[in-house]
Amino acid sequence: MKKKFVAINYINCKPHYRERFEQLFATRAGAIDRIPGFKHMEVLRPTKNNDNYLIVSHWESEENFKTWTKSPEFIEGHKRGFEDIKLAKEKGEEPPMSSDFKTYEIIAR
Repeated sequence: MKKKFVAINYINCKPHYRERFEQLFATRAGAIDRIPGFKHMEVLRPTKNNDNYLIVSHWESEENFKTWTKSPEFIEGHKRGFEDIKLAKEKGEEPPMSSDFKTYEIIAR
């Protein structure tokens, strides 16, 4: 039996970028929805401004998640955010956001 799998992306946004970040998710491409094994996703806003946003994606397996991270759909889904980071770097500024993925197996519900 395959174990259910969760990936959590911890997103740190600069204060001036928070509204833009939320707008990106409000108008997301939905590319992840086309990946086999993707179940659903939650986007969690921190209750304190200095905390990270959490993007929690649920998958049938780790293999499905890894397929997503190497897919054209991954690039499509992150294109606008990647462009914002690139633009900041071109201006000599710090990126407006950073991320750190951590992965988990679900062992109980």
